[in-house]
Amino acid sequence: MRFVPPKSTDQLAVQAVHRIRRRLIADRVRLANQIRGLLSEHGIVIARDISQLRRGLSIIAGSTDDSLSDLVRSLMRELQAELTEIDYRIAVYDREIREIFRTSDQCQRLGKIEGIGPVTATALIAAVGDRSCFKNGRQFAAWLGLVPKQRSSRGRARLFGISKRGDRYLRTLTIHGARAGGKQDPRSLWLDKLRQRRHPNVAAVALANKNARIVWAMLSAGTFYESALAVTAT
Repeated sequence: MRFVPPKSTDQLAVQAVHRIRRRLIADRVRLANQIRGLLSEHGIVIARDISQLRRGLSIIAGSTDDSLSDLVRSLMRELQAELTEIDYRIAVYDREIREIFRTSDQCQRLGKIEGIGPVTATALIAAVGDRSCFKNGRQFAAWLGLVPKQRSSRGRARLFGISKRGDRYLRTLTIHGARAGGKQDPRSLWLDKLRQRRHPNVAAVALANKNARIVWAMLSAGTFYESALAVTAT
């Protein structure tokens, strides 16, 4: 088992920002689910998209033509205000993360990788610290839980789904970032071909694994991202 060295004060501060933001996002998800559940009991169904929920609440709060009672409508206004407050607090932490990203050379370099933005870059730098504790990119990807589980018997190696070990937050960020596509560079074309052969989730994990190895290579060598070499990176 490998352990990441103790983190600096700055790294711990950045991690605190991420943890508070993550908790607020979880609170927003729980609140949104409760609002949808309450409205569905009155025959009002709102799509799962958070923007649709905001628009729906605005209409409900200002309308008197539906079947909602005055008490329920008053409760919806309170929940709308609570949702607005959470949105505002998340936006504050998003601005803080963008400022950290803007002032960090390492984060700026990682941000050049397709699928890694300010949130993922700052979270990786804050969590990893000293890159020398990993011998290669595969160990770093394994630390993130992005490599397949392996079981060997009689000289035969059987590969299963990813191990999902390590930090779930970092793994989620890298996989969600890998889902972005639509470009025509060699790396995106490679991903499009992979999506044609495999399930989109498998393709996203494969790209997240590749991104993790690229991150380790860049941090360990102090180099910049070169998209022309990304397709063959291992």
